[in-house]
Amino acid sequence: MADISETIQQPLEEASKSSINAFVALFVAITATFMAICNVKDGNIVQAMDQAQAHSIDSWSYYQCQKHQTSYSGKRSRTGQTPKISRHRRPDKKYEAQIARYDSEKAAIKKQAEDYQKQYDDLNLFDDQFDMTEALLTISIAMFGIASLTQRKWLLWFASGMSLLGIIFGITAFFKVSLHSDFVSGILS
Repeated sequence: MADISETIQQPLEEASKSSINAFVALFVAITATFMAICNVKDGNIVQAMDQAQAHSIDSWSYYQCQKHQTSYSGKRSRTGQTPKISRHRRPDKKYEAQIARYDSEKAAIKKQAEDYQKQYDDLNLFDDQFDMTEALLTISIAMFGIASLTQRKWLLWFASGMSLLGIIFGITAFFKVSLHSDFVSGILS
């Protein structure tokens, strides 16, 4: 038991004297804090994406309903005649007014559905940036741990570079600046 205690004690004493560990502690604290903030923002974006997608689906469903409402109108315009409802009766003016109203609403509903889809796609771009931020920051924290254990300065700088890249992706996502790598997104998806 004494051997284990001595074996552990010696590296701990050497580690406390190392300047690398002080940098690692500082960089890990900064990286982890920024990653937590980005995680909250990413969660909010995912909620907004879900909402935009739900609105898009609802709008497209309503649009389809409006198309079915006006199918009578479509038949009339293709044949050039109003189909007979009964042998002696033609559609009344109230029904014609409903058809006209449905026709005029269809374009607005379609535009609204397309706008919700665009909103979803725009949010998805920044969600991907936050995902890349999280991946880079997680890798950098792991690399900081290895740098601390091995006391290799090049590993400390490599981990710092990964952290800096992750922070850049996160900051640009916060400010809605598209810094998106299709290559990396293709690999991650």
